[in-house]
Amino acid sequence: MKSLLFSLCLIIPSIADEWVPIFDGETLKGWTNGAGKAVEEGGWTAEKGVLALTGKGGSIYTEKEYGDFEFRFEWKISKAGNSGVKYRVTKYGNQLLGPEYQVLDDVNHPDGKNGGIRQSASLYDFLEADPDKKKLKPVGEWNSSRIVVKGLHLQHFLNGEKVVEITVGSDQWKELHAKSKFKGKPDFAKNPKGRIMLQDHSDPVSYRKLEVRQLR
Repeated sequence: MKSLLFSLCLIIPSIADEWVPIFDGETLKGWTNGAGKAVEEGGWTAEKGVLALTGKGGSIYTEKEYGDFEFRFEWKISKAGNSGVKYRVTKYGNQLLGPEYQVLDDVNHPDGKNGGIRQSASLYDFLEADPDKKKLKPVGEWNSSRIVVKGLHLQHFLNGEKVVEITVGSDQWKELHAKSKFKGKPDFAKNPKGRIMLQDHSDPVSYRKLEVRQLR
């Protein structure tokens, strides 16, 4: 009986808090620049529920740090555009880095020709999105995405399908890390918490319905 109860405990999913918006749809409240200072509208605009980069605005970060969480959001990219969502972002020397959910026009941006590890929904420069499950919408249409982070386990979803799954520190991770642009940072992605970042890569991009729920 005890062994059965133990087995049941292992398969009970994580308890999740309620979904909480991290964008109020009208302002940039709750978002900062890399130095932690409030972001004023300019390159980034907040209007009618859409957070959009239309000029030079710099990458923006949540005020709060998140550890174990789910983050869901919708996005659309411009033609030949590039952006990304980084999570558990923290300082490595003088750089702010974290694992990245790639946001890209796979067809027209040069990175789209550099293999799946640089394309949309990939774990950037590590692991490509499963091509058998990846259903990317055309440029200008909204995609629905989700990132799930629990301990050292990372998952990416695109339009309802899980397309990336990996554990930081696993043999697979070590092999991919050694070939990545982050190979000089042995502790990359091992920090237990960090901020969420929306990337300014000098191309127009739009985000909406950004919500987080913490996992326990």
